Amino acid sequence: MSLTFFYKSSGKNLINFATHEQIQKKHTHMKTSFLKIFALVAFVAFSSCKDKAKEAETTEAEEAAVAEASAVTFNADTNKSTIEWKGFKPTGSHTGTISIAEGVVNVNDGAVESGNFVIDMSSIAVTDIPAEEEGNAKLTGHLTSADFFDVETYPQAKFEVTGIETVDGKTMLSGNLTMKDATNNISIPVTTSMDGDNMTLTSETFTIDRSKWNIKYGSKSFFDNLGDKFINDDIELKVNLVAVKA
Repeated sequence: MSLTFFYKSSGKNLINFATHEQIQKKHTHMKTSFLKIFALVAFVAFSSCKDKAKEAETTEAEEAAVAEASAVTFNADTNKSTIEWKGFKPTGSHTGTISIAEGVVNVNDGAVESGNFVIDMSSIAVTDIPAEEEGNAKLTGHLTSADFFDVETYPQAKFEVTGIETVDGKTMLSGNLTMKDATNNISIPVTTSMDGDNMTLTSETFTIDRSKWNIKYGSKSFFDNLGDKFINDDIELKVNLVAVKA
């Protein structure tokens, strides 16, 4: 067994010694620990990307769809209709809901031909923080402020149907989404069902890029040098629309 000696710079006093096997064991332990940490970081990053819903195809606004005279009209049941949202930041995420204020869907032979619904932006609610906690009111207030959705200036958002088609076996609903002072056309996968005089339209969870609607706060699309203080541009949404035959 060979020995490796370590001396002070003067070379006069012995301060420590260790076998080659001990040194090698220490290096192996450090390497293993580093690999474990690297694997954990990679797993978290991969999971975050994998778990986020696909971004809706977003293009310029299009002309609204017009229903045939034979179409049947359904009015939104605002007590049962809602939009779920999820926002992301480096340290986690927040979830909540927004209410649908009114809406109309025109259906022909079981398929949506046209329609629109109005979103009450003042109804933004946070669901991941208990309502009685200060953080809930603080976050809700920030979201409705001029930093984000500027509800005082823009109390409503609107979705207006521009078309519907089947792509790869999925029903894709396209429409102009207006928030704040911007309008973009998005295409989202939906399912519809009929039950007597009731109709349900439910989207898959999808993502929009808030920067395309001029929601700038904490966005890397508008500001540099944010470090870890940024807020992701991606917002996940899921539409649940329940309507009753007029």
